[in-house]
Amino acid sequence: MQIRWMVGLAALVLVLAACGPMQEPQADVQHWWDYDDGSITLAAFPEPELSRLSTGPQRFIVSRSGVLRGLDAHAARAGDRLIVFQPAAGFAVVETSDPRAYRRFGDVVVRDVVVQWQEPTTTMAFEPDVGDPPFSGSADVFFDLQWGHVPVRATAAWAEGARGEGARVAVIDGGFDLTHPDLVPNINFELSLNFVAGETLQYALPDPFSHGAHVAGTIAAAQNDFGIIGVAPDAELVLLKALGDTGSGSFADVGAAMVYAADVGADIANMSLGAAIPQRGVCDDQGCISAREVAELRVFMQRIANYGTHAGTLYVTSAGNSGLDRDTTADLLVLPADINRVVSVSATAPIGWATDPLNTFLENLASYSNYGRSAIDVSAPGGDFIYPGDENCTVAGLLRPCWVFDLVFSTGNGSWYWSAGTSMAAPHASGVAALILSETPSLKGKPSQLERELYRRAESIGQRGQDPEHGRGGVRSGY
Repeated sequence: MQIRWMVGLAALVLVLAACGPMQEPQADVQHWWDYDDGSITLAAFPEPELSRLSTGPQRFIVSRSGVLRGLDAHAARAGDRLIVFQPAAGFAVVETSDPRAYRRFGDVVVRDVVVQWQEPTTTMAFEPDVGDPPFSGSADVFFDLQWGHVPVRATAAWAEGARGEGARVAVIDGGFDLTHPDLVPNINFELSLNFVAGETLQYALPDPFSHGAHVAGTIAAAQNDFGIIGVAPDAELVLLKALGDTGSGSFADVGAAMVYAADVGADIANMSLGAAIPQRGVCDDQGCISAREVAELRVFMQRIANYGTHAGTLYVTSAGNSGLDRDTTADLLVLPADINRVVSVSATAPIGWATDPLNTFLENLASYSNYGRSAIDVSAPGGDFIYPGDENCTVAGLLRPCWVFDLVFSTGNGSWYWSAGTSMAAPHASGVAALILSETPSLKGKPSQLERELYRRAESIGQRGQDPEHGRGGVRSGY
């Protein structure tokens, strides 16, 4: 049996209740700007349906602490299909009707979990000495829409020569626009890879809403007198597709991408994804996943993170869009945000930035963001949609409802678009980590030290120490 959940795009939020009802998110409204014909389009998308626990191939994750030996030979003798085999990482995925036979190879043998992301928040598409938005004077014409660069102090770092050069950032996500002029200069095409069977690395749907492209652009869109600029515009991007274009993806594929990122020397791996699962297990009319299986899934993900950390990769992930106080939801497991050696990022946003760009506070906790001292390491710009007015504003020559400009603007499929979520916050933090690494190359291969430096530079916003909304604080370049 293959277990399916509907989970949020920006942090992959659970919407399948543990044997009970769950409120569905509101319909999405999306705007985008097409760079081919300059057109503006507005579309409304219906509320997604809940997925079910569905029957399908018996796909199991096998994991152990240490090297995995002999499993490939056993699978061949048994006639089982070996999908993933990463012996050094102690990780394999096999299709079998006899999972118990694999217990002698690993202490974790758990059914693979397939996740389906969705939009839980509103999404709207549409030189080194450059100044801050919205009055930067940049030749990258949409840079003035990128308010998120202001609180993280990106332009100040660029002015001192810290632009992400030498940092390799893996983006573990859905499909990407491999021809986008803002992304092409920084993509390592040789190392970028698709992990989703039956699909390609290129986003193939006939719309602009490539989540992977949006995340990648926030991290490292090139400064090329065109479009936008990433937080770390000289960083290298390794694009890893672990979720399908419609959002469906498995933990096995995410785990394989995490291992691969470490094996190819990624300094930072951004994961704007995850799943929230009740630790007591989940049931549907077609089956259940037990508390033991949930626990084993956590062990598997922790081992993958440990492997990558030892190899030199810092993992950064979104904290989730359920608006939950994680200090009071002990039964809920959010993966990968809840595992050790992963930086969990909450989302912040202005309220009415376009009405007064120079004086609007930019780091309110976003209305949808998860929070809690036990769950949040740092905060970063993620956008929001709660500005109460319905008037229009003009920024960078674009007339829109004022609240639209509180969202995060970045690259899409053949386009750019606005979006909001902790998915948008995580790449701001990954970009800042790349800036720090380019300034201090001695941190290369030392993810624990890079993580500590990211925390050290974070600016306290709320309570001193470990704040429930911002963790150690809002991420900063240090300039």
